[in-house]
Amino acid sequence: MDPLMIGSLGIAALVFLIFTGMPIGAALFTAGAGGLALLFGFEKASIILFGMPFEIGSSYSLVVVPMFILMGLVASSAGLMRDMFDAAHKWLAGLRGSLLISTVASSAGFAAVSGSTIVNAAVFTRIAYPEMTRLGYDRGLAGGVIAASGTLAAFIPPSITFVLYALLTQQSVGKLLLAGVIPGLITAAAYIVGILVIVRIKPEWAPRHSERFSWSEKFSSLKTVWAVMLLSFIIIAGIYSGTVPPSAAGSVGAIGAIVIVLFMRRLDLSGVWQAVRETVKISAVLAVIVLGGLTFSRFLVFSGFVREAINAIAEMGLSDNLFLLAMVVLFLILGMFLDALAILVMAASILFPVASKMGFDPIWFAVIVVKLMEVGVITPPVGINLFTVVSASDGDLKLTTLYKGITPLFLIEMAVLFVLIQFPILSTWLPSAMF
Repeated sequence: MDPLMIGSLGIAALVFLIFTGMPIGAALFTAGAGGLALLFGFEKASIILFGMPFEIGSSYSLVVVPMFILMGLVASSAGLMRDMFDAAHKWLAGLRGSLLISTVASSAGFAAVSGSTIVNAAVFTRIAYPEMTRLGYDRGLAGGVIAASGTLAAFIPPSITFVLYALLTQQSVGKLLLAGVIPGLITAAAYIVGILVIVRIKPEWAPRHSERFSWSEKFSSLKTVWAVMLLSFIIIAGIYSGTVPPSAAGSVGAIGAIVIVLFMRRLDLSGVWQAVRETVKISAVLAVIVLGGLTFSRFLVFSGFVREAINAIAEMGLSDNLFLLAMVVLFLILGMFLDALAILVMAASILFPVASKMGFDPIWFAVIVVKLMEVGVITPPVGINLFTVVSASDGDLKLTTLYKGITPLFLIEMAVLFVLIQFPILSTWLPSAMF
């Protein structure tokens, strides 16, 4: 059978399994293992499959994932997110849309110790959303800003998404983590500018409120913000300077977070232990996803699908811009229906080899892929961040209302994506300066 047909059937099987409700890791492994068995027979496929868990478990780079997760859970359990939001709120009070801007600023700050878009979206829904609705903010816009701001965790280190992409494509974890810093900050700035424009056009969506805070209250709110700033400095400056290897940055950050919250008496040892247990659960799920992703990738490579896909695209004679445009359209369509991690695996398996063949910078291409993934998590009808916000609002926010509110944020994301595509140096300058 033609390799392109074999690969296409495998991808179709994967999509079908996901739509049946099978967990993404299991779906990837089932489709990949089934494909390998059909290609080589059960015995030879078993030899390939049995060696993969050891290959993944012995990957030193993978240790950074549970450590980043632990750091985020410890900081979240200690209430550092609320501290960031309260400080931003007090300093910006009086400005129209101040709570929306505070959400973006505090999400960007907490992204530096979180790494999970879902965690950011869920926690800020519980912290910021009630306050915004109490003061008369438009519910759709409030939820849309929270959902979109959560995506900043995928760019500002520590980013679990970049680590997984690095593992799937054999790229440098350190380079990819640093590559997300400037695009993440640009995205946050674009959100803030966009919010200022939106509330000027639609002032009824963000009414002014009379809350004001004294200078002593403003400076007092900064007393606990130092914890997040210190953790982010340790990770980013450590990786950039070379004093902390990228694979060890997660461990340093996790230990730093535990020491800080114990010192602040925000969490006791039982709270830390609970965070460790939760970390094990989440890490196990991600390990299964990585295993499934590598299995599916091997199937696509061994079937000849990747080679034939590269040749087919080369024969089409697509220019760089047309290829990128087709990729953007593909991601937007996939993002409406598939889980972000499923899209990441397919991008790493299929598009990354094609992009390498076409001469794209691998670090810049990774940033574009992650940006498209994050656009996907806020794209109706099944953007995961949208469902996270609706669920965390305890039924107060309807999904149809959120669709309206996320639309201007989606347009802002597309504008940022265009800038990142046109100016690759925004993604490559910081990693090249380090290495």
